[in-house]
Amino acid sequence: MSPDLPPVVPSVTAELVGALPPRLRKRLDAGVTKLVARPAVRDGDTVRIAVDDDTDLVLHAPGGAVTRADAIRCGCLLAPDCLHRAAAASAAPVADEAPAGDPEKPETPDEPETAPAAEAEAADDAANAGRRAAARAVSDAAAAVLEAGTDGAGAVLQAELLHAAHTARLAGLPRLSAAAVAVVTGVRAARSGDPGYRLTDLAGALAGVLGVAHRLPHATGPELTDLRGTARQPYRPDGSLRLYGLFSEPVLTATGYAGAVTWTADAEGRLYTVADVAPGGPARATGAADRAVRIGDTSLTHRELSRAGLAVSGATVSPTGRLGAGAGVRAVRASGVAWRAEPLDRLWAVPAAEQVSRALNGGRDLLFLEVTPVGAVRETAGDCLLADCDGLSVLLTTAHDDPSLPCRENLRLLAAVGRGRLRIVARLVPGPFPRALLLAAEHPADPDARVDLGLDRLQHADLPGGVVAPPDRALPAGDEAPLHLLRRRVHQAVSGGRRVLAFAGDRPGDGARLRRAGLATAGDLLDDLHAAAADRSRDVFGRLLPADTDRFGRSWLAAAVYTDAVERALCADAWGATATGAGGARPPATPIH
Repeated sequence: MSPDLPPVVPSVTAELVGALPPRLRKRLDAGVTKLVARPAVRDGDTVRIAVDDDTDLVLHAPGGAVTRADAIRCGCLLAPDCLHRAAAASAAPVADEAPAGDPEKPETPDEPETAPAAEAEAADDAANAGRRAAARAVSDAAAAVLEAGTDGAGAVLQAELLHAAHTARLAGLPRLSAAAVAVVTGVRAARSGDPGYRLTDLAGALAGVLGVAHRLPHATGPELTDLRGTARQPYRPDGSLRLYGLFSEPVLTATGYAGAVTWTADAEGRLYTVADVAPGGPARATGAADRAVRIGDTSLTHRELSRAGLAVSGATVSPTGRLGAGAGVRAVRASGVAWRAEPLDRLWAVPAAEQVSRALNGGRDLLFLEVTPVGAVRETAGDCLLADCDGLSVLLTTAHDDPSLPCRENLRLLAAVGRGRLRIVARLVPGPFPRALLLAAEHPADPDARVDLGLDRLQHADLPGGVVAPPDRALPAGDEAPLHLLRRRVHQAVSGGRRVLAFAGDRPGDGARLRRAGLATAGDLLDDLHAAAADRSRDVFGRLLPADTDRFGRSWLAAAVYTDAVERALCADAWGATATGAGGARPPATPIH
């Protein structure tokens, strides 16, 4: 995936790939690889790629996204049915499509307000049938991606899932559509070696899309409303607000977006965000701190707002707390306060266990903690900061690994403090050991100041005098349920597909070990997952028949949902918190755009 290209809506990618003849479909993945290696030149709404010395490929993106197939033009002899146009759409980030109308409520103002009962029932049946068909299409396409794994899910399988996502949106299922798009962007990030790619995130996205598609045909009432979702989050009027800056964090996503989000709080401790996120890469993220926030007429930058305040009139707020920037919104700079002063001080007064319970049960995943740095801990993925939080050992890791951001170096310097209590803001990472992503912290030498750890750079001179970095430490010992035996297979399927589990087979004793640990269900799920992976029938001539992707998808989904539920329970236990409700619900990601 190339962040240099403008985002392309799913329907365009599906149309261009679907129009390719079979011989060109086989060459599409190679074409994508070749195309992303070519330089792209942006001029306003147009991006131009030199395919060779004599041929240019042009993408026209009015409004920032390609929304029509004819907006991608190629000068080669095979155009418009050439490989280059489909390769460009397959290499670009996926754009949001305009929300589709509700098929149950078409805009027909000239018709009577009420329809005969028979007609209404027939329309309702047709709408439900359309939704079931759309859910089935998404389920089949997502199962095919899982069957292939990221190693085998090339541009053709991605386009089929994007086509299913477009169909779901037209059927009034925006949540399912968005979940399918999230899988495609995750697969592209994995195949392109994007440093922001996380296997656990893609596994969660696959479980999400398969889970929603599985539940939709049988859902009614409030559950159906929740599973359908909303195309766009509506902003509600919220009058006048007096906000106090908390911190800013960079945004650098695997989907090709970058920028910053600044978090603020009102006098009651409610959180609000101001976001500036658009297509771009690390350079846009690093420069975001010094760009003016997009709200009212204020000239405050994100860096300034994170330490100052804001008085807003005519405010509009989304359900996730994001402030709108409509024409009627007015905002002026106001004074800010230190973290240890009211009203921000109350955020740190909530016990850590209560904050974790809130996050695990669907609330915000931000944690406001007071910790004492203990020292650095070396892990495979890099150094972590081991800290004491009222007797609880917590691992603090970096929110971003991109070397253009100062996250990792700042963490190393904080690990060298070695004494004194610091207030921090972190994002919960569910797991059997207390872990969180470190976002902001009090300045080690000045508790009235703070450091946005993804945007500001600490210096050795900023540390208290005489500090010597403590030696690397080992993780605290503790008993851990062997859930990783099942989690590993769930993740292996995402990367390598069904064939990896079919070839690997069950390691001797894995199921028995799970059962001895009291995880009998995990043992059964592991056995069923391997059986589904190895289930290949043959025809009368002994040839292998196509695999049952539906059975494998259902077995994998059961294992993924169970693993998630147990991990949530283990996370709650590690923090001394409580988690309620069914499994499969992860702490919500920070809203960025």
